[in-house]
Amino acid sequence: MDGFDCDVLVVGGGPTGVTLAALLGRQGVRTIVAEKEPAIFPLPRAAHIDHEGMRILQEAGAADAVMATSRRADRYEFRNARGKVLLHFDGATRIGPGGWPAANMIHQPSVEAALRSALAERAPGSLCCEWEMLSFIEDADGITVTLATPDGERTLRTRWLVGADGARSPVRKACGTAFEDLGFEEPWLVVDVLVDDPTRLPTANLQICDPARATTCVLMGEGRHRWEFFMLPGETPDEVSDPAFVANLLAPWNVEGAVRIERTAVYTFRARIAERWRKGRVLLAGDAAHQTPPFAGQGMCSGLRDAANLAWKLAAVEQGKADQALLDTYQPERAPNLRATIDMAIMMGRMVCTTSRLGAALRDIKLGVARMLGKLPSGPPAYPPIGTGAIMAGSQAAGSYFPQLVAEDGSRLDEVLGSGVWLIGRETLEESRMAPFAAGLRAWLDHRSAEAVLVRPDRYVFGTGESGVLRAQWQAQMASGHTC
Repeated sequence: MDGFDCDVLVVGGGPTGVTLAALLGRQGVRTIVAEKEPAIFPLPRAAHIDHEGMRILQEAGAADAVMATSRRADRYEFRNARGKVLLHFDGATRIGPGGWPAANMIHQPSVEAALRSALAERAPGSLCCEWEMLSFIEDADGITVTLATPDGERTLRTRWLVGADGARSPVRKACGTAFEDLGFEEPWLVVDVLVDDPTRLPTANLQICDPARATTCVLMGEGRHRWEFFMLPGETPDEVSDPAFVANLLAPWNVEGAVRIERTAVYTFRARIAERWRKGRVLLAGDAAHQTPPFAGQGMCSGLRDAANLAWKLAAVEQGKADQALLDTYQPERAPNLRATIDMAIMMGRMVCTTSRLGAALRDIKLGVARMLGKLPSGPPAYPPIGTGAIMAGSQAAGSYFPQLVAEDGSRLDEVLGSGVWLIGRETLEESRMAPFAAGLRAWLDHRSAEAVLVRPDRYVFGTGESGVLRAQWQAQMASGHTC
């Protein structure tokens, strides 16, 4: 094996790390995932995956299994203490640009099981549980990693190391990378329940913006529901986790006998971004690179987007199709989208978390005025396109998200065109396999007055124009790794 045990070692076997390994395996990149825990954490954590995240899981081979255990909530409401709706997002059950329902409420252990099953089907990728990274040394050609395993300490040679090892990331700490604190840190009590009588529970996801105690109520997959209660100043984790205290918090919801408590836990919701996502042959992804408050439901989704962006670039470099400088586009491409995501979550969190009755009253007035002026959003925010990096800057739609069209028979565009780079020109629309999607693709090209579009493997648009020019510009980008 040319002196290397793998091409990529991923530290961390959560959704981000296993998705990255599955995507790399699909492209023939030899990948090992080192996970320190013996098994999947059995209790709920993340609650939501959007349409773009589902498209990434589709590429990883796990989407159908995840959808089989997920639920849909068509409405997400922010209400004040009197029950008045301040803000709402609709249309979560509609098919989003990614070709899947816009919002999917999930049970994270089921998602992780589906991903691990998908990884096991890809020979170049393997998951090693109870493997804990102890240290690593980088040299010119690769990295030597020391790990604790059930069979004792061992060393492993890899060309690239990816830290997908969570908010306390040992990989990030070993790199000496600090966090930029974005100014949000709030403790919450999370109460997860098993549902025996769903008719007695809300069918919408709710944020109760009550200054006496903010409360979140959301659907979960696998017959579960979740409440989150804002901890007030002076309250301790032991105090709020007491069964009598929890029962008192749930009493206004009138769910006694309809649910059984599965677990209670105190979490501190934070907003932080690592200052540097790459140091030589070491890269960060998921919570190791950033943490976002949960109010926009984008924590897991952000990690999946990291995996999709990073996978094709690592594969291109390892296969000799691109210069290593291509990896320097990873953070500049992902960070603006991530900041917009966090900004939205912080805005939602501050709207929810105020403990001032005067502040809450002023908030209600401001939102009421914004509603009358038609300035409140009614759906998920449009995050910014990629503005710099591996794109053909200046061409129409460069850096935008390319939709996955769904045919009348339910087939999806990605299933037909497969993995890798797509060059879709007007001439290709005449191919028989393109017939179910030809009208939609032609409309997309017409809207941008383009003869062709080149779509990156992560389904973001490289650029539009003439096919020959696009092909030449893509090859130049890969050769240099720098922005066109």
